[in-house]
Amino acid sequence: MQPIPETESSSSADGELLKHVWSLIDEKKSIFWDLSDRIWATPEVNYTEYKSSKEHLELLQKQGFRVSEGVAGLPTAMMGEAGEGGPIIAILGEYDALPGLSQQADVAEPVALEEGANGHGCGHNMLGSSALLAATAVKDYLEASGLPGRVRYYGCPAEEGGSAKGFMVRAGLFEDVDVAICWHPGAFNCVMDAHSLACNELNYHFYGRAAHASSTPHLGRSALDAVELMNVGINYLREHMPSSARIHYAITDTGGFSPNVVQAKATVRYLVRTRTLPELTELLKRVDKVAEGAALMTETRMKRNILSGDANLVGNRVLETLMQSHLEQLGGPGFNDADYAYAARFQQSMNQEEIRSAYQRTGSAYRPGETLCDYVLPLDRPESSMIGSTDVGSVSWVVPTVQCRSATYTIGTPGHSWQLVAQGKSALAHKGLTHAAKLMASTAVSLFIQPRLIADAKIEHASLLEGTPFVNPIPDDVQPPFPGSH
Repeated sequence: MQPIPETESSSSADGELLKHVWSLIDEKKSIFWDLSDRIWATPEVNYTEYKSSKEHLELLQKQGFRVSEGVAGLPTAMMGEAGEGGPIIAILGEYDALPGLSQQADVAEPVALEEGANGHGCGHNMLGSSALLAATAVKDYLEASGLPGRVRYYGCPAEEGGSAKGFMVRAGLFEDVDVAICWHPGAFNCVMDAHSLACNELNYHFYGRAAHASSTPHLGRSALDAVELMNVGINYLREHMPSSARIHYAITDTGGFSPNVVQAKATVRYLVRTRTLPELTELLKRVDKVAEGAALMTETRMKRNILSGDANLVGNRVLETLMQSHLEQLGGPGFNDADYAYAARFQQSMNQEEIRSAYQRTGSAYRPGETLCDYVLPLDRPESSMIGSTDVGSVSWVVPTVQCRSATYTIGTPGHSWQLVAQGKSALAHKGLTHAAKLMASTAVSLFIQPRLIADAKIEHASLLEGTPFVNPIPDDVQPPFPGSH
């Protein structure tokens, strides 16, 4: 088929284009449902996604992509490219799981498949599969139309605390990309607002002097005391930082289990989040001072090392408006009576606070009794105060980026929960990932057909960042936090 000329702007022509792209998704969707289910069945956490990445790699090759393995020095990262010349549009996929969330599929109560094992509690089994489905449909469209342009699938590991995309940005993998597109499983159908928190995850190590805690305590210098004093200091700092900032911690090394020994070493891990990268830099300075003060009070030595970091998201109204127009024509995923009955079973395991919170996070009005979203949220919604972090943020600073959410689970399902894992192979999941693939693919094809939109998106992107150059929150000397490296 021939692409619709850039000068042809009739709604009927646009509608025919979208239907054609969406039909390409429907032709192959069952292949990618199976991929999603296989990834669900082999949940792997940060930088250990060897089976999951192999599945994506093999399917990329079967679908005719030119594949690069182990990109940016990350063994489970990849790129697959198709097309020739023209703009480059990246579609980002993920496939990492979470620890300790093993759960049987379709069971509306917590029943682990294997106690203590991993589980896909954020839906990344769907995320990567849908992104690869979208990229495949765009590839098929470019081949059939002869339209110049390249679609590039990025297989991104370790989003859950590993900041793989930040390392990929640092390695220059997005320098020639014109636009990046992504999605995330959710409870509602919407174009995502570009609000996330910049963050750094880092260790504070304290080194003291061991001693007998009873006979010679005066000879000891307790690293564990330093950790506790740092935590107290951070708790006092919370009153004097921006209300949108977040600081979380976990003691990862107490120095031992004997109370009659003055602990000579201890480590506390902090996750520091703020609305913007400049705010993050300033807040980290204050956190460092608290750590230095704790070391001074206990006469210990402090060393800190950054593990990972994400930038805050940068929005792009040009791309968001385009994607919203497609979403309104696409509608919802098309749930049926069986889907609503399935969702009702799971919603019985959730409390009203969890259900109301789902609406608050998307800036939507609470609808009592609603179990699934099969409609489209407007583009402009009240901003939520419930904001997390994502390594897509680092991509959005270097490339105009747009994201969507598609409904793949019951309204009220907590993120990172057994309920989300349980629904990860359901008809809801399959319909939602297909829905997202259609939206991402048609957005990409429209950009290839209307390159002026890419130019407009780049102009907006440059204007938003004017005077605020990107500083990757992952310093050049920081290596990826592979298992056992920290």
